[in-house]
Amino acid sequence: MIKLTRLGGEQFVLNADLICYVESRPDTFITLTTGERLVVAESLDEVMRRALAYQQAKHLIPPPAPIGRQNS
Repeated sequence: MIKLTRLGGEQFVLNADLICYVESRPDTFITLTTGERLVVAESLDEVMRRALAYQQAKHLIPPPAPIGRQNS
């Protein structure tokens, strides 16, 4: 779950597993797997950062390797 803000300032929590894609036009639009579209105050990059952190917290995506310890 990620906390986001509607353009009017109301905060809400979104199940990030439902995100199909995110667009910046210039407002940030989130399209869900259900077809519903949301407009949020956060930038595309911030939504992506929060969604990735959520997935990492679920251990679905490994955290980034520390600098200098990446496999080559």
